[in-house]
Amino acid sequence: MNRKYFIYTGLIFLAGCASEIPMVNLGIDDTYYIPRMSKLPLESALTGEAYLWMVNGKKVSTDRSYVFIARDEGTYDLSFDIIDERTPYHFDFTVTVLHEEIEYSPYISKVYEYNPAPGQFVNEMPRYEEGDSYADILQKAEESISGTNDIMITLGGFGGYVTFGFDHSVINVPDEYDFRIWGNSFYELTDTSRKGGSAEPGIVMVSYDRNCNGLPDDEWYELAGSSYYDISTIHNYNVSYKRPDDNRIPVPDESGFLSDTEYIPWHDSEGTDGFIPMNIFHSQSYWPKWMERDELTFCGTRLPPNAVDTSGIGRYFILYCFDWGYVDNHPNDYADLNSFKIDWAVDSNGCHVDLPAIDFVRVYTGVNQYCGWLGETSTELCRAADLHIEDLTGKLPEIP
Repeated sequence: MNRKYFIYTGLIFLAGCASEIPMVNLGIDDTYYIPRMSKLPLESALTGEAYLWMVNGKKVSTDRSYVFIARDEGTYDLSFDIIDERTPYHFDFTVTVLHEEIEYSPYISKVYEYNPAPGQFVNEMPRYEEGDSYADILQKAEESISGTNDIMITLGGFGGYVTFGFDHSVINVPDEYDFRIWGNSFYELTDTSRKGGSAEPGIVMVSYDRNCNGLPDDEWYELAGSSYYDISTIHNYNVSYKRPDDNRIPVPDESGFLSDTEYIPWHDSEGTDGFIPMNIFHSQSYWPKWMERDELTFCGTRLPPNAVDTSGIGRYFILYCFDWGYVDNHPNDYADLNSFKIDWAVDSNGCHVDLPAIDFVRVYTGVNQYCGWLGETSTELCRAADLHIEDLTGKLPEIP
């Protein structure tokens, strides 16, 4: 039952004074019951000069609205205050957090967006079939990486991305890794001085569903990895790719590995022009065939190039690893180096952001480079997991 707030208002008439007692609904119940790791949006129907929400005696918000969420089961004591000289108000209520009726999965449950940039594995991972629409490709991407399916999808060149979520909110647990993402990176053995091999780093962004509509349309925050503040890292970078002309004459190179060195042209915000060449190992279209647009533009943070041609003749490239904080950057055996903390979140100005949880994850290719016969550097991934949720075996996804 809602509590009522009574306002005594003096009304002045020509004949004298009178008073009445209008009834106003605060819009908040005395008691709520919700599953753990799910959100309860709360908002006052009354206004004032300032607001204060508290949970178990701890200040949690000074906004008019507040979204409650909790990882642990139990009863939480909440209070809400309207701070106003004329009409102050205080309200106490409880939220009981229960175990979910259907057990949560730690793994991806839905893919919301799949928009790869052009690349040598596009239309193959997942495979495009003639007539496939965007909805068809989106479903194939979801079938590839949801649950424990472990089927790689490619994000193509710089900026190509995928957006996914779980069947619950991922809680921010301080000082702990919150989720993990699997890629296909590996180390090579010739250079023992530093970690490198096939590191194709993907940048991670996260979003909290503040408006509680179940869609990834709230503000996005980047998880600041080890090279976020590197002077060679470019923020607010963008690159535009143009659809290749099917009737153009290919321009092969002398190595015999590249069948068309000027296949897909691109231009970036730094004033640089370049191409994604076609190599002899992948002859299908590198342009997403379900896309009708003739130009694709991607924006984000561009990490510095990490590839070195150690042979000097374009035959042996080592893609060196960034220290931490990126997808497809270290082999999957190194769980901590492929895991992420929500506490790393920063806003568009690079300022730290406190998020109680996240609902959506976006991964995009974070470098713009081409490595001869190896092709463009493109992030691949195959699975993700909430590290705070047990799987069907009753175990948490492993972290050393």
